[in-house]
Amino acid sequence: MRSRIKLIWLFALPLLVWACSPEKTVEEELDEEIIILDNTLTEGEKAAGWMLLFDGEDPSGWRAFNGEHFPESWTVEDGALKALGTGGDIGGDIVFAPMDFEEFELEFTWKIAPGGNSGVFYHVVEDPKYKAPYETGPEYQVIDQLGFPEELEDWQSLASDYGMYAGDIEGVVKPAGEWNTSKIFFSKDGASYWLNGKKTLEFVPYSEDWKTRRNSGKWDDFPDYAIARRGLIALQDHGSEAWFKNIKIRSL
Repeated sequence: MRSRIKLIWLFALPLLVWACSPEKTVEEELDEEIIILDNTLTEGEKAAGWMLLFDGEDPSGWRAFNGEHFPESWTVEDGALKALGTGGDIGGDIVFAPMDFEEFELEFTWKIAPGGNSGVFYHVVEDPKYKAPYETGPEYQVIDQLGFPEELEDWQSLASDYGMYAGDIEGVVKPAGEWNTSKIFFSKDGASYWLNGKKTLEFVPYSEDWKTRRNSGKWDDFPDYAIARRGLIALQDHGSEAWFKNIKIRSL
């Protein structure tokens, strides 16, 4: 009889421990992965003033640079704005037209086709005298750093402020075809670019160092480059397929 009672107790003990255990520890809850859907904002982001520039389905608000409609050279694919790669040095770029920005924080997710080249611009000004966003707007360089067919100068490289400041991308470069997360923080008191969680560069806009670089000769053919202190956000089709999603911004 005693042995039978002992067996029942040994069987019941683990069940009792399980039943009395808390459902989850604080550490387990903190370790749980929080899944955030693409092209959405959290309640915290909304409260902080973030807005989406693309909802993953409808490209409303985006149109051709100096144009009136969303161009056929772009499409929506699997929740991303996709450049079809039919553009070139001039033509094919799109702008978010409903509003412009001065000081801001912009985040976006992107990937590029093998050997591809693209970019994200800000402070872009539209006018028939301008043929492309790069004539007026600074550029966050998007490029296949590992597979681009030509040698790149440091100021042409990924996550650089094109033609102005080279980015430190060591340890955060991904092969073409993989998704990346990027951020541009722009304030008159200081700006920075980010790639996959790493700050790649920082500078003070309109400082003496900035003016020296601005007037070094690179932009002689584009006298209005970076003169405007507010403008549109633009995405580039530079002749290769490129995808952009999770495009969100908040004014500072």
